[in-house]
Amino acid sequence: MKYKETYSILGVRVAVTDMRKTLSFLETNLEDLRGKYICVSNVHTTVMAYENADYRKIQNDAAAVLPDGKPLSVVERKCGGLKNAEKVSGPDLMPEVFKLSVKKGYKHYFYGSTEQTLELLKSNLMKKYPELHITGMCAPPFRPLTEEEDEEIIREINAAKPDFLWVGLGAPKQEIWMAEHKDKISSIMIGVGAGFDFHAGTVKRAPVWMQKCGLEWLYRLLQDPKRLWRRYVVTNSKFIWYMIKRRKF
Repeated sequence: MKYKETYSILGVRVAVTDMRKTLSFLETNLEDLRGKYICVSNVHTTVMAYENADYRKIQNDAAAVLPDGKPLSVVERKCGGLKNAEKVSGPDLMPEVFKLSVKKGYKHYFYGSTEQTLELLKSNLMKKYPELHITGMCAPPFRPLTEEEDEEIIREINAAKPDFLWVGLGAPKQEIWMAEHKDKISSIMIGVGAGFDFHAGTVKRAPVWMQKCGLEWLYRLLQDPKRLWRRYVVTNSKFIWYMIKRRKF
């Protein structure tokens, strides 16, 4: 089961979609999507995929690669002539799925981040969506898991019987983890990067106007320049150069 309409950006088959179509895809195909995973991709992950064939395969093996970063949907519209392509970010997708879940009774599990962030996340979600069914949360250690630890986590998640497993390990770790657990986990997996932090309130998100202008990356860079300067400055420059080389701009 894969999202059918895609557009190749640096070798990554990015979904041509919007929020409404994405929610419809998830709701209509939920049972067929169990054990599969969805990537929410931006310039950073797309450049990594272009430069690394193994990571590119992981992206393209996903049930869908959503255009989390606005530049990807802009490329789809400007270069592909796909006028209906819109950004579907992980942090925006989460509340839309939560609202749908309250109506449909979908259950959720959160894997990643820290215990403190997960506690804040659960508290905030329960305030906003009192009827949301959270069946479990797990903050794994910041080291490779042993085979026994990994098997125990798989058993724990499957025993909780979530419909959605939200994975917040950061790229590329979360995509690699989801690919390694494909068909081992009984729910659909969605990697949402900093989505946990945004909804927990531990990281402030860019104002809406910056999001609409494709400047969310700049806001995050200004928040944490020491850690993020290479990701955004270097990677964004690479993205433009690679697109020019492929005569897409």
